[in-house]
Amino acid sequence: MSVSKHLRDLVSHRVTFDYENGCHITGYVATVRPAEGEVLTMALTRVEVTDDHGNLIERHREMVVVPSVMVNYRQTEGPSAKPR
Repeated sequence: MSVSKHLRDLVSHRVTFDYENGCHITGYVATVRPAEGEVLTMALTRVEVTDDHGNLIERHREMVVVPSVMVNYRQTEGPSAKPR
């Protein structure tokens, strides 16, 4: 079974995403997008972000997450951002 199929099966379920630094994002999966093919985003509702000790950091009514491994980041605005 593909990863996208597993992610689609989570719609309407409460799930927790665990991160390398020990933080967790927990919420109910409302939708996955796009409707077909590889899942690129997941909309969660009733979201809680906790640290590695379980302390609540943030609470959100809705949050969109990318269920993938981040491979890079770069500054795109600000005084030290590199021009494209």
